[in-house]
Amino acid sequence: AKRMLTSVPFRRIPVIAAARALRSKCLLSTAANTMTTPTAMTAIPVDADPSSWLSAQPVPALAASFERDGFCHVDGLLAGSTLAAYQNIYTKFLQGEIDARRHRHDLGSHVDQRTQEENVCQIMWPSVYLPELLEMPLHQRTRALACALLGPDMAFDFDMLIFKGPHTATPVPWHQDQAYWADMPDKRAVSIWIPLDDATLENGCMWFGPGSHKLPIRPHRQSKPGHHALECDYDAKDAVAIPIPAGSCTMHHGATLHYTGGNTTSGGRRAYIVNYRPQAMVDWLRAQGFDHGKKGLDVFDHSTAGDAYKTADKTVIVQRA
Repeated sequence: AKRMLTSVPFRRIPVIAAARALRSKCLLSTAANTMTTPTAMTAIPVDADPSSWLSAQPVPALAASFERDGFCHVDGLLAGSTLAAYQNIYTKFLQGEIDARRHRHDLGSHVDQRTQEENVCQIMWPSVYLPELLEMPLHQRTRALACALLGPDMAFDFDMLIFKGPHTATPVPWHQDQAYWADMPDKRAVSIWIPLDDATLENGCMWFGPGSHKLPIRPHRQSKPGHHALECDYDAKDAVAIPIPAGSCTMHHGATLHYTGGNTTSGGRRAYIVNYRPQAMVDWLRAQGFDHGKKGLDVFDHSTAGDAYKTADKTVIVQRA
């Protein structure tokens, strides 16, 4: 068993001062809500056959761990020039060169801010701005993993970026993702968390509650009134930390308790998250107006936090680690 880290006093270093000026240089296509960007923005090859990569992974052991513990991890999802290209894209989102303001907000707003930048920067739906990401290795390989763990009907539901800047020291509290979701008849779901920097105990790696996915969803509450982040009570004496190198990934079930500590280092911690669930459940969600905030934060309503991210008139963004 591992013990939880103690948060250090909050201190914030701005992400990049030029971000706001850079954002104005980008064009948002209002018709399709996608970003007009040069093809060279990505410079990542399409992954036409992720099965060859998957065949080199210990799938039976991963599936056994996922079933038993509710989480597992894989090394080497991305590496070399491919990892570097994703890091470059991520930086363009953070700096505002890819203008994602409509889907950008502070996941750590329940903690007092000391600068104009976010405690925990969350950007929903990066693939809306760069649709070609869906055909590239991160999405293709993570879908292959999702199908290997939970069945061939697993389909892409949504993606997001979560950045913890230097010395922000803002944890994302213990929670279960299902606390944010509609009560679907098929609850198979996997969230795949890919750090683009080495994820350590000091900068906010993932922590999990082993076996918690087999228990009922715990009562959740707002971390602070008027803010959408939810949290629940959990005795973390049995919590397991998963520090992993950049380009690796963790995978967890929608009912698995998880947490990330604050970043107390002088470097940033970039994470790309992709969620998969059965295609029938993706269709079911969309038919009822649930799209994980795809319509944008201009219709966000904190008062409905925890009410399954409804987007007809009010949007609640799904919170993650």
